[in-house]
Amino acid sequence: MKYAQRMADVRPSAIGELLALGADPSIISFGGGYPDASLFPAKALEDCFREAIRAPGGAAMQYAPSNGLAHLRGQIAGLMTADGTPCTAEDVLILQGSQQGLDFAARMLVDPGDVIVTEDPTFLGALIAFQPSQPRYAVVPVDGNGMRTDILSDVLAANPGARMLYTVPDFQNPTGVTLSMERRHQLIALANQHDLIVVEDTPYRQIRFTGDSLPTLKSLDTEGRVIHLGSFSKVLVPGLRLGWAVAAPDLLMRMGLLKVAADTQTSTLNMAAASLFLDRYDLSDHIATLRRAYAAKKEVMLDAIRQHFPQAVTATDPEGGLFTWLTFPEGFDATAFMRDVALPQARVAYVPGATFFPLTPRPNTARFNYSAQSPEKIQAGIAALGRALQAHFL
Repeated sequence: MKYAQRMADVRPSAIGELLALGADPSIISFGGGYPDASLFPAKALEDCFREAIRAPGGAAMQYAPSNGLAHLRGQIAGLMTADGTPCTAEDVLILQGSQQGLDFAARMLVDPGDVIVTEDPTFLGALIAFQPSQPRYAVVPVDGNGMRTDILSDVLAANPGARMLYTVPDFQNPTGVTLSMERRHQLIALANQHDLIVVEDTPYRQIRFTGDSLPTLKSLDTEGRVIHLGSFSKVLVPGLRLGWAVAAPDLLMRMGLLKVAADTQTSTLNMAAASLFLDRYDLSDHIATLRRAYAAKKEVMLDAIRQHFPQAVTATDPEGGLFTWLTFPEGFDATAFMRDVALPQARVAYVPGATFFPLTPRPNTARFNYSAQSPEKIQAGIAALGRALQAHFL
């Protein structure tokens, strides 16, 4: 059977088969980017769905405008404005999760062979979304203050035709680091200088444990070149598949055309229920609960790593989000170790880091999620993995 050429670069993740084993209930998985299901506001959402379904005329079960329900777009604009990024409902496009925004951005901007600039490492889901557009990648390393904008300057000079820059500035996936204030300004200045569209992905932004919130890149945007992507997946429930884009009118219009082509609209019922939730309940109170719970779990994981892992293993200490990033000694293969030891012997899963690097994998890295498991399972899983690692490095 003959397929389009673009399908040659659309392949399953090499780690997918390994992570499928994490579905085994006997395995403690630190692999997914899952929020804690025990904290889902299930009863409140049940009431909202019931009310939406019973609305006069079946409005919540009918078609809706392709850019999303006007009231929900206004509510999102209010959340964005309160977060220091002033906008109106007309500046908001509702998406089927922010992942859809990554797909649209690449399809809108990138022709085969065009360059996308990313952090190194970067979010695996973004690479999966970009691949059908057949890009080339230019990468910029990260440190404790996020993307190295001093190196970004050199990368852009070496790639004058780069079309798009993708970044997760707040509690980056996979490393958990946050882009500093100085570097946010430098990134915007470089984007302006090189006529570059910036895709700012912020699914974890509101899950901050310590420190002051930094302004979004969109709020610093002076030329209308930042596409801001937000999501309810980590602060409400991922099953709603509700995200949004805020961008300049021309960019948003073109993403809207792709939205019509892709799925006509996001689920009216899900939009209506989410909108009722925002009307009836205090989202900020719910987020405060998530922050407390995830901050405590992060400390449990980092304390357990310090106690049980070899001293040569380092882990980032994020100020928020869902992940810590581990670096093992040179020569260690986190993929092989998970396949041969962690899963069959320790009964623990994580995401080996090599898959997060667009160009040159670093096999001695791994991403660990601390939000999904209970503190007790975090302690048990890290202890079991630590025993296996200690034996490996003897």
